Amino acid sequence: MASGRASVVPVSRGPTRFCRPGGINRIGDTLNRAPPADSLPGMVAHHFHHVNAWVFDLDNTLYPPSARLFDQIEVRMTAWVMQALGLDRPEADRLRRHYWATYGTTLAGLMQEHGVDPGPYLTDVHDISLAHLEADPVLARRIAALPGRRIVYTNGCAPYAERVLAARGLGNLFDAVYGVEHAGFLPKPERAAFEAVFTADGLTPGRAAMFEDDARNLAAPHAMGMRTIHIAPDPLPAAHIHHHHADLTEFLAFLVP
Repeated sequence: MASGRASVVPVSRGPTRFCRPGGINRIGDTLNRAPPADSLPGMVAHHFHHVNAWVFDLDNTLYPPSARLFDQIEVRMTAWVMQALGLDRPEADRLRRHYWATYGTTLAGLMQEHGVDPGPYLTDVHDISLAHLEADPVLARRIAALPGRRIVYTNGCAPYAERVLAARGLGNLFDAVYGVEHAGFLPKPERAAFEAVFTADGLTPGRAAMFEDDARNLAAPHAMGMRTIHIAPDPLPAAHIHHHHADLTEFLAFLVP
């Protein structure tokens, strides 16, 4: 579990804290043609023999997109932008999307363009219901079987991530949970954000793998030497994506019993 480094935020077992600074569609470059089914796990696992650190994005990665948590978050983001900037709903929604596309997150755009205090924003937009999230014991078992260090790194905040992990039955599996606050509010896909978090964790990128639903957030990890896995309904052929699968639980079956 957590190594004790000051920068590492272990998974909380207590009340939620405020967000404050502090089958297969594609198996990437492992397949050029369809192999016999019984050879596929070994072919995939071969590319991970050196990995001793496993980095997981949170939203739409450690839970399925069908949970639609971001529908709730986006409503709250738009409402926050309306109130903070005095905009009507259509313009606030347009600006939210524009900042996400331009800066990586809506928050990054609000900070850059309007000097927004990130703490209240993060606390408010992540105050959503998780009542419909279900525990996934198969996913939990497969994550627990991965050899080495396991961390979560999200563009959300760590307290929100801890709530989601608990709801999914994954709360005791990770050595550390990092949010955007641990990168000085610099978001993925910025390489400096990854460098800040990985330096704090002591992770060696060349011996690590990254699981992520947003393909653009895999470019920097790939450039840093990580194995990259795109978890999303549809494959996106790109040089910085090594593997693709629609379901994290199913992909992990290629790596662990």
